[in-house]
Amino acid sequence: MGKTLLLEKVLDYGRKQGYQTVKLDLRLAEKTILADYQSFLKSICVEVSESLELEAQLENYWRELYGLNKNCTRYWQKYLLPSLNKPLVFALDNFERLFAYEELFDNFCSLLRGWYELAKAETKVGLLWQQLRLVVVHSTEVYPKLDTNYSPFNVGVAMELPEFTQQQVAQAATQYPLERKLGEAGLQELMELVGGHPYLLQQAFSAWCTQNQSLEELLKLAPTSEGIFQTHLHQQLWNLQHHPPLETAYKKVVMAPAPVPLNTEVGFKLHSLGLVKLSGDNYFPSCKLYRQYFSTHLGATL
Repeated sequence: MGKTLLLEKVLDYGRKQGYQTVKLDLRLAEKTILADYQSFLKSICVEVSESLELEAQLENYWRELYGLNKNCTRYWQKYLLPSLNKPLVFALDNFERLFAYEELFDNFCSLLRGWYELAKAETKVGLLWQQLRLVVVHSTEVYPKLDTNYSPFNVGVAMELPEFTQQQVAQAATQYPLERKLGEAGLQELMELVGGHPYLLQQAFSAWCTQNQSLEELLKLAPTSEGIFQTHLHQQLWNLQHHPPLETAYKKVVMAPAPVPLNTEVGFKLHSLGLVKLSGDNYFPSCKLYRQYFSTHLGATL
């Protein structure tokens, strides 16, 4: 939905307002680091230190007597935050990378929630933590289970990126060197297929620029394994096939002519994957592309 682009714009705005900024892309984290929580926390401390042009000093603040979250908090509280000369925006992009590491995810979420709680106190320590602005960016995937009392996802301000409006789609099209103009009718046909989904629109505009196909041909092949969305559709199919309750529920959704009721948790997860929209308490496919593709492929697999 354009989350990384939005993050870059937020960080750029922060810098213009006089904030320091540090961004860590968790997609780049190696599996060996993610497999060991202590290595993961230490790597974050070192990366942030270097981004702030500070010498990493873990040996001066890390105590084996303390737990890992305590040590990481101590390093930030006693070294990183006092070294700032202006507030810091600390952004963690592609946070969903941690979802597959249940213990690490649980502990790290507790750490971030703890930092949020520390900043609420009107004390010397609280004022220090108020210098930190934390931004967590993640795709809406199937979340691991997490105690809400220790979750960073139910505090602060949550932003869910909406689909583009028709006007925004038309504006987005102007960003591409479209030698063949789609025209208003073409844009309308494209939106009828994929709605205002930024990524799918980007894929369509790119294909229109590079492939010698008519719009009719492009849209006809779109919901097939030969179409321009094949990689995205295969990934979504993989997500469903590896979560049987979601697969069963989504088959019901795409086969039904009208919105259908679903178990609340299942409905939430399908919505998180971007596969459904809500009509009251009932669910329907989020775009025509999904209905066409999954009604064929889920019908064949179940």
